[in-house]
Amino acid sequence: MNKTINVFFALILSFVLINSTTAQSTATASTKSRTSKNVTISDKKKSKTNVERIESDIADALTLIQDNHIEGKELNYNNLFKSSIDSMLHTLDPHSNYFDPKEFQEFRTNQSSRYYGIGATIGDLRDKNGKVVATYIKATFDGAPANRAGLRYGDKIVEVNGKSVLGKSYPQVRDFLRGPRGTVAKITVERYKTGNREQVEIVRDAVSTPSISEIYMLRPGIGYIAMTGGFNRTTYNEFRQGMRKLKSQGMTNLILDLRNNGGGLVNQAYFVANTFLEDGQVIFTQKGRLNGSARSFAADNSNPDDTPLVVLINGNSASASEILAGALQDHDRALIVGQNSFGKGLVQNPFVLEYGSMLLLTIAKYETPSGRLIQKDYSDGNLYDYYTNGGTLKDEDKPKKPKGQERRTDSGRIVYGGGGIAPDVEVKAKTIPSSKARFQRKLIDPIFAFVLDLAYGKSDALKEFTIDKPIVFGYDLKPNDFKVTPSAFQEFKRFATTNYKFTPAQIEREKEFIKRMLRTELVIAAYGSQTSYQVYNEYDNQLLRAIKLLPQAKQLALRGARANAEKRGKGNK
Repeated sequence: MNKTINVFFALILSFVLINSTTAQSTATASTKSRTSKNVTISDKKKSKTNVERIESDIADALTLIQDNHIEGKELNYNNLFKSSIDSMLHTLDPHSNYFDPKEFQEFRTNQSSRYYGIGATIGDLRDKNGKVVATYIKATFDGAPANRAGLRYGDKIVEVNGKSVLGKSYPQVRDFLRGPRGTVAKITVERYKTGNREQVEIVRDAVSTPSISEIYMLRPGIGYIAMTGGFNRTTYNEFRQGMRKLKSQGMTNLILDLRNNGGGLVNQAYFVANTFLEDGQVIFTQKGRLNGSARSFAADNSNPDDTPLVVLINGNSASASEILAGALQDHDRALIVGQNSFGKGLVQNPFVLEYGSMLLLTIAKYETPSGRLIQKDYSDGNLYDYYTNGGTLKDEDKPKKPKGQERRTDSGRIVYGGGGIAPDVEVKAKTIPSSKARFQRKLIDPIFAFVLDLAYGKSDALKEFTIDKPIVFGYDLKPNDFKVTPSAFQEFKRFATTNYKFTPAQIEREKEFIKRMLRTELVIAAYGSQTSYQVYNEYDNQLLRAIKLLPQAKQLALRGARANAEKRGKGNK
């Protein structure tokens, strides 16, 4: 127990020392205004007394917990300490966090756009009673160990390193498959086509997880980049390569999708914004706790890209994605479409602690080029309201009042700060009742089971859906690829009513969803999981509206360019 308490003290003291260091910087900056050394000495004594009192209180509390709590001897002290530190940090702001050593390692791995494992998408198959039958390979990634080893769609995972995984859920199986780089995973799979079992030895390696899930031509002349995976170390390079690919295919308009992009490395967002903005145009300003510490980051591009641009955002677009959207909006360079972004404009800096853990501590705030604060209010300390924007029962249809101070874009359009980025054109995502969503989830298993038969030619009536070759990566889907025919839908209806607990009427009611998911599953088998997103995009009302708004985006960019030219002209007089 003493060793455990000492570790906790070390973490607490590390936090105190970090704040003391920051505070000392403030004191150094204002040394001239201090005339008495006694004030500094008194402050130090007060700080020491507080730390000693905290140590005593924590020691007493932990001892009482261990000696008296009903589960005192079985408590997970890592979780206990983590929750204590997180609670302390969350009294400061919602985004300062503590990462234990395991979480810190995952954090670093995520920022590197890769993980270590075999490189495959896996999924469960459940029977009509909802019991997991097995976990299957759904897709492999281009060049990943699983792909090189010949694993394919429909391979049932039977054992991993001699341990049976039949009946285990896919998150459990995933943990068996992942491991340190260079270690061996001996996987026994049952091939769906033949039923034969084979053992495959795979050496775990780095598997790339691109932050951009899709780059392809939506329609002739219209490129699409789904920058939905956060801003990691590879994001800008992925974006730059994607722009080259699309331009070579005749792109004259671009839709940049930032929906569900929770942020990440700000420098990557800067580089993307820099692609479209001209020398000297501010991308964002960072303001810290010290007076005079504000620093602006301006574009450095003498030949910016002038492709007409629509940017899609929603309530899960946060932090770095809001910085990018805000910069393009303030300079009238892009038309922002969708729903209001999250409203996270705080700067976190990592502080590595002695025992391999880390504090992610808020040190500054971001502003857009027009001077808007992105960060929404968190003064009441209610994290539930903060993350749900007032609770899940709020009235979404009620008009929202502008928040924060009024600002203007380069061409004079009014925008507001203090609550994220508001779209220029609001387009709400289509939603369905939760009861309908729950029912649709029950259809996923029969859809998967049916497509397994289709893909391996086991349906005599639907041989045209047979997939008899490995995944073709980087494919741009065509409208008629795996189009679900009326006869295919009728065959599925017979399959689902015979093998699962569904009625024909239930299947008919979900016809559109079933046809979409059947096609999605077939595309996964033939072209991989990333290409399958293209099926969903054909039904995405926000994306379809963005396509129609591209002419408006072009006109907006022209107005912004004229305003910027006039500003430069006045500056040169």
